[in-house]
Amino acid sequence: MGSKTKGCCGWLIVALVASLVATAAVVAIMKRKPGGGGRKLKPLPVPGPPGDIDSKYGDALGVALQFFQVQKAGKLENNQIPWRGDSALADGKQAGLDLSKGMYDAGDHIKFSFPMAFTATVLSWSILEYGDQMSAAKQLDPALDALRWITDFLINAHPSDNVFYIQVGDPDLDHSCWERPETMSEKRPLTQINTKSPGSDVAAEAAAAMAAASMVFKSRDTTYSDSLLQHAQKLFTFADTYRGLASDSYPKLQNYYNSTGYADELLWAASWLYHATGDQTYLSYVTVQNGKAFADWGRPTWFSWDDKLAGTQVLLSRINFFGSKQTSNAENMGLKMYRDTAEAVICGLLPDSPSATASRTGGGLVWISPWNSLQHATNAAFLAVVYSDYMLTSQTAAVQCSGKYYSPTDIRNFAISQANYILGDNPMKLSYLVGYGSSYPQQVHHRGASIPADAKTGCKGFQYLHSSSPNPNVAMGALVGGPFQNDTFVDSRDNSLQTESSTYNSGTLVGLLSGLVTTSSVAQSFT
Repeated sequence: MGSKTKGCCGWLIVALVASLVATAAVVAIMKRKPGGGGRKLKPLPVPGPPGDIDSKYGDALGVALQFFQVQKAGKLENNQIPWRGDSALADGKQAGLDLSKGMYDAGDHIKFSFPMAFTATVLSWSILEYGDQMSAAKQLDPALDALRWITDFLINAHPSDNVFYIQVGDPDLDHSCWERPETMSEKRPLTQINTKSPGSDVAAEAAAAMAAASMVFKSRDTTYSDSLLQHAQKLFTFADTYRGLASDSYPKLQNYYNSTGYADELLWAASWLYHATGDQTYLSYVTVQNGKAFADWGRPTWFSWDDKLAGTQVLLSRINFFGSKQTSNAENMGLKMYRDTAEAVICGLLPDSPSATASRTGGGLVWISPWNSLQHATNAAFLAVVYSDYMLTSQTAAVQCSGKYYSPTDIRNFAISQANYILGDNPMKLSYLVGYGSSYPQQVHHRGASIPADAKTGCKGFQYLHSSSPNPNVAMGALVGGPFQNDTFVDSRDNSLQTESSTYNSGTLVGLLSGLVTTSSVAQSFT
């Protein structure tokens, strides 16, 4: 009996030692792995001014910004794209307007104000958050140039309080041609929203764009900034007063940019107007008056040209992070709901989170849709890097995802993983950013890039669409649609699902790369 007792004690000692070793190992693993179990994390140091430039992201940022030059319409100034020239010089003349500027949205030659305005909004946001980092990488001037090319168009497209031009060109006619923009001769009709044919989604997005841009230009051109803000306020009032979807007013739009609602754009626009003006009326609009009805609190969504809720949640979180002395208790409650939902968005992105989305490729890319699949990954990564920097600057230690804690570094690492995938760290070993790296798509679905600059095609240059040869012109900075869910990619011009690029993808990509190019604290106020 005694021997058994000694044996039992010996096993207990061995078990106790083994248990201690295992516990130490678990603690060590917890320190290394993201999440940290149930441990609360300590705040990380606040970054100072921009540090050393990461050449990978700096080079990629320089490439990405060139796509805006590729997409410009109008009379080009300081043109850096040798195969591009002036185009669409007569746009708007039938209405006595100059709508020659702006950008073509993708591989065709229509000017859609909805995605163009979204491009301007996210590009403005990128400059406001990371302008110092862009400057350190010597890329701020190209970003400002691209933004103003769009906002010049938006101002001219808003000739009176309740009129806004949402489209230049006929998509059906445009898609029946394959030609360079410099030689197109088809009619380019105008489409406007007004009190009888409303489009709250497009008007509010334009208001958001001009409110955000007004802050970008405030210290650079006060008169221009004031003009942008006045247009933004009038467009928001128009959008809110005469509610309706542009695609209901003009059903043909449903085949191209079919917005699923306008409530998100109203919140998005009011949020930007609050930042631009400090007017509590706009803050009350998004929190007390319309938060419950419009914000869909507690339900994470994907940020895109169509759905602005996740972007609004992150943007309004900055007020909650950095505080505002004038907010009421009711407004603060609303802001907390926005931040809680933003954290739910972030928790869904982190691959080790208990609430992580399963919508990913085997290579780790967030993947939602086969059409333009990189859109959601790029947008999500941009929101993640912005949110992580809000946390760093406010010394917020962690977000909690179903009992597990994640630091700003964990969130930034997710953003890095998406950026690296785009730049070539993927199963295809292919950079999806055209012009970056040694291997990138050669057959981008893009009219101008696919046709030799001296070719005389007329409208029917479809032999260049169907050619198996690489594009004769490189669409520098184009972020193509992206891979299928099995991480494969078919580099064919006829495969527009994967090879077409868009300016709105480039807007958030510029923000993402600017956030990763170096580190610095973000401004606690935009103004």
